Amino acid sequence: MIRTMVVGAVLMASMSASAMASMEIVKKARCVACHAVDKKMVGPAYREVAAKYEGQAGAASALFDKVRHGGSGVWGAIPMTPNDESRISDDNLKAAIEWILSGAKD
Repeated sequence: MIRTMVVGAVLMASMSASAMASMEIVKKARCVACHAVDKKMVGPAYREVAAKYEGQAGAASALFDKVRHGGSGVWGAIPMTPNDESRISDDNLKAAIEWILSGAKD
């Protein structure tokens, strides 16, 4: 019983740490200047992005390219500016996209 409780606590802590790490990634990369978890700002909310791409094969790759190279037209007239590796590393970008596509859980 105690072992089950400990395993459960460790899993919950790791999930919270993962979400926290991903939120820290997007804060550090200054993505939060245009995006929020649950409300539209300049760009869509992370949860809107998750809903739009839910179940789509290749969504992570498409979002990676969109963040790296920028683009427009998907969410309206305001373009997304490109973000190179000096702003967010490939590994951090992949982690952030995984977090966003999983619903940007707190």
